Amino acid sequence: MDKYSTKWIKVSEPYPHVLHIQLARSPVNAFSQEFWQSYGGVFDSIVADGVDVRAAVVTSVFPNIFTAGLDLGDAGALGGDGADTSRDGARSSLAMRKKLLEFQQAIGAPERCPFPVIAAVHGHVIGLGVDMISACDIRYACRRLQIDIGLAADIGSLAYLPRITGNHSLVRELAYTARTFSAAEADKIGLLSKVVEGSQEQVVKEALELARFISTKSPIAVSGSKHLITHARDHNVPENLAYTGAWNAHALMTNDISENLRATKTKTKAKFTPLKIPSRLEGAKL
Repeated sequence: MDKYSTKWIKVSEPYPHVLHIQLARSPVNAFSQEFWQSYGGVFDSIVADGVDVRAAVVTSVFPNIFTAGLDLGDAGALGGDGADTSRDGARSSLAMRKKLLEFQQAIGAPERCPFPVIAAVHGHVIGLGVDMISACDIRYACRRLQIDIGLAADIGSLAYLPRITGNHSLVRELAYTARTFSAAEADKIGLLSKVVEGSQEQVVKEALELARFISTKSPIAVSGSKHLITHARDHNVPENLAYTGAWNAHALMTNDISENLRATKTKTKAKFTPLKIPSRLEGAKL
């Protein structure tokens, strides 16, 4: 998987069809423009190439921090290089908006993937880190986690958190105060699905094991479930039921059902075909 690794992102395959995506910009994973563009590009390239990925885990290589958020020393990280101050305010604002939308697109890349993306977080998660983990499907954290949402979040937190947690009161409190909160509080409001006792090593281990288990399931069923859950989040119940009916009208025609029945009957491992035939890489493998 070295093909998809970049200067500050390491991509490996610890189990078949499972990716481990590690943030590795010393010293604290502060996000410059190049870093966030690279982050989104890793996911988009893997999907575009049709690589047979069934699940992925995002972690940090640094034991005490997931990310410190934006690199405030990099003007491009904040979209500063997109604003032309020689023009009037409206035109400069349009340039800034374009940069912010590109930023949102990059950080939201995990949600666009047809496979589940699990965030395994530890240490400190500051500012942009909250946007990042909110765009992932599942969030595991170690007990010593500390989260700081930051102020004026514009890359995803304010859109995701009310829907993830269902607690508008607390989301507003956290956004207005930018106070740090713990793994216990994040777990209580539903931001996390599991708090793991131990260190970085343990939470990463458990997240990778979850990804490995998901990878043994039907890719059609998992991908369809992800798509329909996201649709349900953004639509009302009647709309989602109608959409699910249309979606499953074709999804239930999959050979994965008969393959799963065969594997169950013979007590062997199911062998599911990839979701997508590689387009840019003939016979691409992890």
